[in-house]
Amino acid sequence: MMYRSKAHGRWLFMGIAAAALAIATPAAADWALDFPASATELGNKVRGLHHLALIICTIIGIIVFGVLGYSLVKFRKSQGAQAAKFSHSTKAEIIWTVIPVLILVGLAIPTARVLIEMEDTQAADLRIKVTGYQWKWRYEYLDHGISFFSNIDDASNAASILGAGHELHEHYLRDVDKPMVVPVGKKVKLQLTSNDVIHAWWVPEFYVKRDAVPGTINETWFKAEQTGTFRGQCAELCGRGHGFMPIVVEVLPQDEYDAWVAGLTAPAEPEALEEPEAAMSQTAPAAAGGASSR
Repeated sequence: MMYRSKAHGRWLFMGIAAAALAIATPAAADWALDFPASATELGNKVRGLHHLALIICTIIGIIVFGVLGYSLVKFRKSQGAQAAKFSHSTKAEIIWTVIPVLILVGLAIPTARVLIEMEDTQAADLRIKVTGYQWKWRYEYLDHGISFFSNIDDASNAASILGAGHELHEHYLRDVDKPMVVPVGKKVKLQLTSNDVIHAWWVPEFYVKRDAVPGTINETWFKAEQTGTFRGQCAELCGRGHGFMPIVVEVLPQDEYDAWVAGLTAPAEPEALEEPEAAMSQTAPAAAGGASSR
């Protein structure tokens, strides 16, 4: 009798825990249950592979734990069940060997295709060299001759000082003074390296994360399919300023991107030279005044 009361207590506890989990799930924070929405076609493929694997694992888990739970309840010793005794079953061994192989092959084929596409950096529309520093990024647009450093914004720097009295803004520690700017719908090839220690360039919505290692060049790419501002972070512990090394990418329409490039590559206008007659007329009174004073 006591055994049954303990068993009922366990089932009651499991039921309450399951109900609490079901209630709490809608209140979960973004990204808690899934990857972020992708801004790239390749990212959607990666996300789809994750969902496929999750569905397969969930089905397997339901079957395995369902059979296990049924066996524990139906054939428990307290009900007088007697364990069956057998050495092996050729049919069962074939089944539980063939089915996992088919599942793994079914997952491997689309995964291999996506991995090959992820590493294909050829035929890029834009090449940017990304160099990590402690603790900032340098972007060099190899096709335009543009180069600049991207540092954390002044507002975040000021607010990070204890006792300074500055309020934390919406994108605290996630804003920069100069973002990377790219055109929408164009394949952007990144060549990553580092000037000091290992860093990692990571933008979640692009599904891109690649290490920046001193003395070597790592390549990756992305193709943003929508305009907007996308934020990331250095994803490799790189020293005391690691948390102050954000990444911001501005994706612009092609015409706005062209205007941005033109604004940075336009030669500075030289100062206008004065006409010789005007210069002589300005210096003549001074010369005359000097002569009269003598």
